[in-house]
Amino acid sequence: MAAGGGAGPGRRWLLSLWLCAAVLPRAARGLTEGLYCGRRVCYEVLGVSRQASKVEIARAYRQLARKYHPDRYRGEAAAPGGGGPQAAHEKFLLIATAYETLKDEETRKDYDYMLDHPEEYYRHYYHYYSRRLAPKVDVRIVILVMVCAISVFQFFSWWSSYNEAINYLATVPKYRIQATEIARQQGLLNKTKEKGKNRRSKEEIREEEEEIIKDIIKNKIDIKGGYQKPKIHDILLFQILLAPFYLGKYLVWNCWWIYCFSIKGQEYGVEEKLYIIRKYMKMSPSQFDSLEDHQKETFLERRLWIREKYEVGSSGGKANVCYPALPE
Repeated sequence: MAAGGGAGPGRRWLLSLWLCAAVLPRAARGLTEGLYCGRRVCYEVLGVSRQASKVEIARAYRQLARKYHPDRYRGEAAAPGGGGPQAAHEKFLLIATAYETLKDEETRKDYDYMLDHPEEYYRHYYHYYSRRLAPKVDVRIVILVMVCAISVFQFFSWWSSYNEAINYLATVPKYRIQATEIARQQGLLNKTKEKGKNRRSKEEIREEEEEIIKDIIKNKIDIKGGYQKPKIHDILLFQILLAPFYLGKYLVWNCWWIYCFSIKGQEYGVEEKLYIIRKYMKMSPSQFDSLEDHQKETFLERRLWIREKYEVGSSGGKANVCYPALPE
């Protein structure tokens, strides 16, 4: 008896809930608080039918907005339909929400679908918030701005690294001696030691000579590998713009390679041999260019473009390559 008495109220509650759901109109059951006009039908809020045109909806909105605009009831005790200015404000917000929902074709289509298919609860939530949270700015503009920002940062970062590399190379005897010799031949160092009124302190002379040496290393000495001067066409923006050109160039080059060396059976030239060696060594072009010329000559003498010879020669590690030291 106790068990049966405990279950009775639960069954009655479920039965009541089912009856309420059955009695409610189909459209009203699909209305959810927080979506569109909440428990109100947007068409009824504006006083138009579901077949109303955009012109009729706009006209109804303007009339109701003028009637319930909060500015008309500031300082007054009552608003149309009863209530104070706060009630007028809430009514105005509901009218504005109804108009925003029905003025856009896509949003109106989603809303009509919700009225006709109230059982698809999660679909309505998804469409409502996906439109509401969608970016207002064109995604293409956002992507373009991001690419430009990355490219600017990339370019200035490269220049900073390049200047650090030049400062380092100015301390390396190999490059410093070359630069100093070129400066003496051009008479640049003699100009720093002027006498008379233009005479400067030893510190100023030393700083000027240092700048001259760095400038010569930048412009007159062949710097390879990671020390090369940054080029604007290497930044992300230009790489994206030039991608079709690079793709076409790559396809043409591959066709030429297959035709010359696979079909016609031509012998490899020096550049082709070095290219094959670089591929075997899995080095980037800048890494391979940073190698000394005598190292590349050694690779050619050992015929490392032939895979069998490369595999034998590289058994002790990438053809025993010694990479140049990078600045700390």
